[in-house]
Amino acid sequence: MSKENIISKLEAMLFASGEPVEAAKLAELLELDIENVTKMLAHLGDLYDERNSGICLVRIDGKYQLCTREEYADDVRALLEIKKNTPLSQAAFEVLAIVAYNKSVTKSFIEQIRGVDCSGPVANLVQKGLIEEKGRLDLPGRPLVYGTTDRFLRCFSLNSLEDLPELPSVEEVEKIAKDNGQTSLFEDENGKVLKEIPKEEE
Repeated sequence: MSKENIISKLEAMLFASGEPVEAAKLAELLELDIENVTKMLAHLGDLYDERNSGICLVRIDGKYQLCTREEYADDVRALLEIKKNTPLSQAAFEVLAIVAYNKSVTKSFIEQIRGVDCSGPVANLVQKGLIEEKGRLDLPGRPLVYGTTDRFLRCFSLNSLEDLPELPSVEEVEKIAKDNGQTSLFEDENGKVLKEIPKEEE
């Protein structure tokens, strides 16, 4: 594996993580020693600096994370504020319902139910303050647990999650969907069908 290829992999891993990652963890995943990984991370940071990139590599308590540069904070903040005020997508509503009715869930649990990656909707809901990180499970990888916020309750005029309406049965949902001319129960953000409504036997 070439040096350039390894640096590209490190960049992709840090970008996808969105959180600080220990050099030891990166080294373990790439089956390399920590010293080499640390040197390549330093080189990656230098590359961003040399081309005056809007992205920089920061080290936080021995962990590494990709961040936007401070001088572009106002522009990034303005963009995020616009995104924060955009309406929720169908996918985000589905994720929000899963979190609310299960009270505390991991992203992998949400994805198991929806059958598709939910990183975008989850991040969007966190950004809007409707769900938040509630801690980590004591399991391998220490997965994050998400739950709803007080803002969620205010937005939906609820005193507590106990006030959520009872969920309809699958048969009731399918009947409503058929009555509305739908051919699927769930779609992702790109309109891809995640669950077809079974056709009635002739």
